[in-house]
Amino acid sequence: MNQKTFTVTVGVVFSLIAALHALRLLLKWEAVIGGWTVPPWLSWVALAAAGYLAYTAFNVRKRSGR
Repeated sequence: MNQKTFTVTVGVVFSLIAALHALRLLLKWEAVIGGWTVPPWLSWVALAAAGYLAYTAFNVRKRSGR
């Protein structure tokens, strides 16, 4: 796998993760892991982190010029 394919794949995966966290917040979905209810603020943190990682992946691809 070359760098372009890798960075696009990483960007898409983190974009999907960010979108799912945004949907969870907008639609007020409940997330339960092993009986523990995940608080909504944790999705805000995950949304910011996944969004940043997606942005960075797409930026690396753009800067490499390949």
